[in-house]
Amino acid sequence: MSRTTKVWNISLPPDMAEQAEAVAKKEARTKSELVREALRQYMWSIRWKDLQAYGQKKAKDLGLREEDVEQLVDQTR
Repeated sequence: MSRTTKVWNISLPPDMAEQAEAVAKKEARTKSELVREALRQYMWSIRWKDLQAYGQKKAKDLGLREEDVEQLVDQTR
């Protein structure tokens, strides 16, 4: 039978570990759940920044300005 999760060992500074444990306890979560949620949000943040950079590059390539976006959205609706 194979695991559905992978085990990681991580190191945290003592104060960060204490704060994380307090948050996990306050929210009735395990430390693993807390770390998974933090990683989900961090990875979402990276994807969002990548998408913004892609959009900015495309807009620059097309000669579009930020103020043109609303009008273009309205035209495609």
